[in-house]
Amino acid sequence: MGSAFTTIGLPLALGIIMLGLGLTLTPADFARVVKHPKAVVIALVCQLIVLPALCFALVLAFKLPPILAIGMMLLAASPGGTTANLYSHLFRGDVALNISLTAVNSVLAVVTLPVITNLAIGYFAPDQPGLGLQVAKTLEVFAIVLGPVAIAMIVRRVKPAFADAMDKPVRIASVVILAVVIAGAVAANFELLRAHISSLATITVLFCIVSLLVGYFVPKLFGVKDAQARACSFEIGIHNATLAIVLAQTVIGNMEMSLPAAVYGVLMFFIALGFGFLLPRRNREDSVPQATGATPV
Repeated sequence: MGSAFTTIGLPLALGIIMLGLGLTLTPADFARVVKHPKAVVIALVCQLIVLPALCFALVLAFKLPPILAIGMMLLAASPGGTTANLYSHLFRGDVALNISLTAVNSVLAVVTLPVITNLAIGYFAPDQPGLGLQVAKTLEVFAIVLGPVAIAMIVRRVKPAFADAMDKPVRIASVVILAVVIAGAVAANFELLRAHISSLATITVLFCIVSLLVGYFVPKLFGVKDAQARACSFEIGIHNATLAIVLAQTVIGNMEMSLPAAVYGVLMFFIALGFGFLLPRRNREDSVPQATGATPV
């Protein structure tokens, strides 16, 4: 049962979630990044360089066991989750920029995610198998991350009305599936989780808070407008926990490594919600037009 869940259930669950992301995307979302090049560059630098470095510092400070430390770095290397679009919409961020960042970052993750994870494996547990950059593993990551997105984008282009109609059901299914994936990861590693729950809860909460703060204040420091800074914050602060769980359990083949992402996947929703309410109020006239395509729900 557990094996079937790992080999079939997890990739299928992630596929549906990434399919939901693709239903909201059009080629214009990739082209739109040229309208806010400063915000895009700053957000990508924060997500690809600053956050892994901060996560590495947290892991060393908390002295996590090697496998859990690698799991934290795998989480830090994962791109933004689709839930970031919802939070950006709720708290008046630039959803169009948010979707664009998710699209670009998902493409870059095919290379950056294995690089960061392998560096972590080489440092913390050099005897562990890596998330290799060899052709087979790269194609596997590419298929997991981008395959469903590409299919859904084609569906949106060919059948836009169908894509709009499916957007809400797929989003709801994604939330349910995420809950099932996290529950499965917790159930399969309950004893390990119980032994490390205090340290994992603390470090994942801190990492989520730091991610949100970096995502908001660093762009603001460089003169990015508030709406774009909010989009960057939720994009950087809400990682794709499901992707980290799937890669840990199916590609690397280590259930314990998925625990940090499972704990983070539960806590991030509440932390991001609280963070959104703490953001400074924005005047209605400061709001930005929402992204074309599927309406966030």
